Amino acid sequence: MKQGILICGHGSRDKEGVAHFRVLVEKLQQRYPDYIVDYGFLEFAHPVYAAAVERMYQAGVRHIIALPAILFAGGHAKNDIPYEMNSLQQQYPDLTITMARHLGITASLLQLSKLLIEEAESQATPLPREEACLLLIGRGTNDPDANSDVAKLTRMLWEGMGFAFATTAYIGVARPLLTDALPVLEHLPYKRIVVLPVFLFTGVLLKRIYENVAAHQQLSSKQYRCTQSYGSHEWLLQAFDERIQEALEGSGNMNCQLCKYRKQIVGFEADQGQDQIGHHLQVKGILFEEEEKPGRKKNILSTVKKVLGI
Repeated sequence: MKQGILICGHGSRDKEGVAHFRVLVEKLQQRYPDYIVDYGFLEFAHPVYAAAVERMYQAGVRHIIALPAILFAGGHAKNDIPYEMNSLQQQYPDLTITMARHLGITASLLQLSKLLIEEAESQATPLPREEACLLLIGRGTNDPDANSDVAKLTRMLWEGMGFAFATTAYIGVARPLLTDALPVLEHLPYKRIVVLPVFLFTGVLLKRIYENVAAHQQLSSKQYRCTQSYGSHEWLLQAFDERIQEALEGSGNMNCQLCKYRKQIVGFEADQGQDQIGHHLQVKGILFEEEEKPGRKKNILSTVKKVLGI
């Protein structure tokens, strides 16, 4: 029986972000040659999950590990991707889809965060970390469980790397917003602010973070240094390895202790027991097929389709 790994991305309006995601796909294809490795998106990009599952099924795959390329357990990891996989599972009686966990905080993610911070520091004049502040910026969701993971990552890096101070902000939905946090940092006695956006790849939101920080830098006497996104580094691939192995062993269970859909969480009591369904039905995909598949060169047909907009 052929087995497959479906890398479940979110999708982006930013073509550069989608291209970076496909680099990850290529690396995982090389890493798992005995599996058929494919990918799909929730929204804004193609292929959608259904198209990816269909072509895997046609290739003879009868067991798929659905691997969320999602950092923390917000609505996409808890609702949207499981809903899509459950719906697809019902369409293929002889196909088994096994959900893997989201990435979460792992030792390898901490190591990669440390590396990115050190690279950003190396591009500036030396300064003791006792005189610097660390700012982590998350995506921001309406799920406090996911938001708190960004704050936990902040704390672990703060203590592990010896910064004088560290704090967390978000680019949307959750507070404090980045635009609210930056003025507050001006009142703190630190010469340098190292900014770590907690994002896998570039995209609309990451570029907005860089723009906001750059605009603020023009008005500040402090020194701001932004890191790159996590990308497809070996340490990130190791985190994916852990999730794949868990799925194969049947131990990839999500932590539900603080899930607002299962427990009464302060301020979110009304969410307990709600149906967990997807909400991306109106924004699935773009065009009829992706412009370029990982590991395949563009051909004349894809060029013609791009020119014609089909």
